[in-house]
Amino acid sequence: MLNTHASQDHSNSAVLDSAHVGDIHGALGTISRHDTGRRTSWGARWRTLLAILGPGLIVMVGDNDAGAFSTYTQAGQNYGTALLWTLTLLIPVLYVNQEMVLRLGTVTGVGHARLILERFGKFWGAFSVIDLFILNALTIVTEFIGISLGLDHLGIPRYWGVAISALMIILAASTGNFRRFERFSLMLVLGSLLLVPVLVMVHPPMHQVLHDMVVPGMPKGAPLSEVMLLIIAIVGTTVAPWQLFFQQSYVIDKRITPRFMTYEKIDLVVGIVLVIVGAIAMMGFSAATFAGRPEMGQFADAAAVAAGVAKYVGEVPATLFSIALIDASIIGAAAVSLSTAYAIGDVFAINHSLHRKPSDAKTFYGVYVLLIVAAAALVLIPDSPLGLITNAVQTLAGILLPGASVFLLLLCNDKAVLGPWVNGRLTNIFTGIVVAVLVLLSIILTASVLYPSISSAQILSILVGGMALTAVVALGLFAARRLRGVPHAEPIHREGREHWRMPPLHTLPSAQMSVRRRLWLGVLRAYLAAALIMAIVKVVQMIVAKH
Repeated sequence: MLNTHASQDHSNSAVLDSAHVGDIHGALGTISRHDTGRRTSWGARWRTLLAILGPGLIVMVGDNDAGAFSTYTQAGQNYGTALLWTLTLLIPVLYVNQEMVLRLGTVTGVGHARLILERFGKFWGAFSVIDLFILNALTIVTEFIGISLGLDHLGIPRYWGVAISALMIILAASTGNFRRFERFSLMLVLGSLLLVPVLVMVHPPMHQVLHDMVVPGMPKGAPLSEVMLLIIAIVGTTVAPWQLFFQQSYVIDKRITPRFMTYEKIDLVVGIVLVIVGAIAMMGFSAATFAGRPEMGQFADAAAVAAGVAKYVGEVPATLFSIALIDASIIGAAAVSLSTAYAIGDVFAINHSLHRKPSDAKTFYGVYVLLIVAAAALVLIPDSPLGLITNAVQTLAGILLPGASVFLLLLCNDKAVLGPWVNGRLTNIFTGIVVAVLVLLSIILTASVLYPSISSAQILSILVGGMALTAVVALGLFAARRLRGVPHAEPIHREGREHWRMPPLHTLPSAQMSVRRRLWLGVLRAYLAAALIMAIVKVVQMIVAKH
């Protein structure tokens, strides 16, 4: 029987850092830890929402980072608005993924990496932190590439601009005051809205934009292999592994508990609206800017997009676009660095909170600063392999995303972890389909990077074969359960769940590792190992060819 009256006191909960318990000090308001009153008036609900706002906004807008600017403007410049429908399809994926992470954070009080370590063993715990560290470190480099491209268009010296940006990101998180960091981040969230006036100034045909958002189609005359790679890039830049780790830990650090779940879901929805609006704006105005121009289909980078906007529309929208690029890269660098520092703090159970001064959480802040400084320095080194790094980020993200989604799904079905907050049947079905699609896209991306000459027919074969195999496996598992007479799962009792939180980790029963689960995790391990080895070999070959 579930204990629906578990104490929220630090000594009786699973939180790993005492700084994660206390009053909520949000950027826009405060909620006392002992405030248990019901919000009966609209004024009280509004004040509560303002205090809670932050995690969903930051993780979503942070997702529209330098990589997203490059991907969305490439889609617009090369293929017009024909791929806008992919953003519409990603809306429910974004919500379901981040809602599961949100539940894990508020209910458990423990970060994503630590839960993987505790429930799936040391191998997967270590793997989750190591691969996150490598991928995030490379991703932060791409953020500083974005900053440098924006600075170049504005005519600001790259050296000083990158150095000041790095210092700003470090100082924002190093004051020992959670509220200051969140206010800094929400200012950057507001900065992301600069893309809207750019869209208005360029004024693409909105009827075409709305049509392409709801009617799927492929660009006419474009090679399927190239279009598929761009679609995969859109998926990869919109649903990234670091988001899972960041939001779960940030929600915990903000001290949000299950009783505020509804408000945090609203925060998440607002964040999704902003990220989709930004993506639509970038794809829309880049499509309109280059339609019928010589640069159509000749995407180079975000700086070239800014130059094209200045040439064909005007310097004002180009300047706003460049400022928005710098803004997005800064919030992306801060969020990605924090997700890594949080994960390391979780795994080693050391102080890891923005409520703490740097002297009280040396490793946490040390990891954060190291990532920022190293990335900024690498971008400023002449002849750095920035193109190679960008390619590596795309490949690693594609390889690792399915694994991250699998563990997210497993954790959200672990009754010892989430109790009455575990996934319902519909969420599991939807997420299972998403994981299957991500695995297929990951295989295509990995194959295309390793074998650039892959043909459209081969990509279609992977898609069709993968979908057929998935259907056969799903039907086989269903039939096996029926033949064995496996009873239906017990109903989930959700009464009183707003008071339920996961007990301390050492009191949890061991995770149920069935033969089937061990088999699937073994297959996942083999795929990740093979894909990573091939990716490393490819990178080495590229380095050798360059020299």
